[in-house]
Amino acid sequence: VSLSAGWMVIFILLFSSSSAHGDIFTSIGQMTDLLFVEKDLVSSLKDYIRAEESKLEQIKKWADKLDVLSAAATLDPEAFLGHPVNAFKLMKRLNTEWGELESLVLTDTSHAFISNLTIHRQHFPNDEDQTGAAKALTRLLETYRLDTDTFSSGELPDTYTHTHTHTQIHDCFDLGKVAYSEADYYHTELWMIQALKQLDAGGGGAVDAVAVDAVAVDAVAVDAVTILDYLSYSVYQQGALERALDFTRRLLALDPTHQRANGNLKYFEFQLAKQRKAEESEGEEGEARKRRETRGRPPDYLPERKKYEQLCRGEGIRMTPRRQSRLFCRYHDNNRHPMYVIGPVKQEDEWDRPRILRYHDIVSDAEIERVKELAKPRLRRATISNPVTGVLEPAHYRISKSAWLGAFEHPVVDRINQRIEDVTGLDVTTAEELQVANYGVGGQYEPHFDFRRKDEPDAFEELGTGNRIATWLLYMSDVPAGGATVFTDVGAAVWPKKGTAVFWYNLFPSGEGDDRTRHAACPVLVGNKWVSNKWIHERGQEFRRRCGLRETD
Repeated sequence: VSLSAGWMVIFILLFSSSSAHGDIFTSIGQMTDLLFVEKDLVSSLKDYIRAEESKLEQIKKWADKLDVLSAAATLDPEAFLGHPVNAFKLMKRLNTEWGELESLVLTDTSHAFISNLTIHRQHFPNDEDQTGAAKALTRLLETYRLDTDTFSSGELPDTYTHTHTHTQIHDCFDLGKVAYSEADYYHTELWMIQALKQLDAGGGGAVDAVAVDAVAVDAVAVDAVTILDYLSYSVYQQGALERALDFTRRLLALDPTHQRANGNLKYFEFQLAKQRKAEESEGEEGEARKRRETRGRPPDYLPERKKYEQLCRGEGIRMTPRRQSRLFCRYHDNNRHPMYVIGPVKQEDEWDRPRILRYHDIVSDAEIERVKELAKPRLRRATISNPVTGVLEPAHYRISKSAWLGAFEHPVVDRINQRIEDVTGLDVTTAEELQVANYGVGGQYEPHFDFRRKDEPDAFEELGTGNRIATWLLYMSDVPAGGATVFTDVGAAVWPKKGTAVFWYNLFPSGEGDDRTRHAACPVLVGNKWVSNKWIHERGQEFRRRCGLRETD
């Protein structure tokens, strides 16, 4: 079996068992397999090209030979055919050789390539994946306050030069269309302006240093008229009538017969005159401006969006110098636990209220790789518990895939579970299995609680182990940019560091939920984020944690 055929079998087995259409973009770890598939397809395509070139070379040699022969023969046909060998060869060529040439011309050398492509295509990303990835770029744009020029140049923070990938005109246009389909006219404008800027500059933008973008295979060319059509309507939806008029007039200068633009021109002029008249009235100008400023963006369901995004950027972290001075690093042996008396673990205070601890060098690289190997074939789209029905379902605000690993499945999982128990002093026999998660394009999990609140259905009722008393979050990769764990209620941010784990209690000693533990996984700007979670439940902890009404501040 060839190497490419072997990889094809592995790919089919992996994706047939672990991916659903529309979910591929939610895991960078599984998306890496697509790069190898594409590499295999390119190799197959080159084989097809070589076969076509070989066939054409044979046809060309035959044509060149016949061209010379025909030129000489037609100078004096009777003399040429007077030679009996020439007469025989003419009969032979027309009866046999032209038929052989016909067969050569009709030979289909594309069969192997088309078969390979057909097999792989059923596991390709679909429209939902492309839309999900497009929304992710817009999310990164907004969260990290980037501009479209940054994406067009490919110069994101903490990226290496050889990985820079530039967005072309049609990329920006497609991103704008996705925003438009979501009635997000603000970001439609940003991406369409970028597309127009690149078009006005006279090309598709900068050429990718790794590979030339395949603009030539794009069936529909992106032109200025189409971009301006989207722009004029998008800025109108944001209440910017003068700019909508400017874009419409620019469109009509290129295409005076554009029916929609001609209709919009009259409508925009009428609305602008009406707006100006209203602004002349006392007190109307401020109200009109306020209404315009809130137009163009879909309504936001997350009240803490601003705080969340600030923390993701490393801004708005609320820790006074006095409190900071009380955070320490120490060697921790969990009250002289036999495993850690000689080799205690390194413990660091990340936050004081609520107390968030980080444990350094808590797992080895070899252990991490083994856990990833076990989890990768089983990764599925991560779900959330519906706060109304309690049903587990995927959500647009959780972009990742996860897998659950039991202690019985491999010694490394059992060792990690035991280590968690030894370090925290909590019984993990009633804890949930180790959940391994890999984030996708712009992967995130917006603010949420790990514990069940009183007004929610009991998602843990079937387990019979009570609520989630504590969370152990293990970082299994470094993240060059983005991907922080932020606590929006208290203004804390914890940054991923491979081989470390953070730990906090979700419940007060009384069993009441600690709302200060509301947290989120920030969008991954650059990199591939792997984590694993261990959610520890109340049952089994009765004699392991001090009883009390509430933890004091």
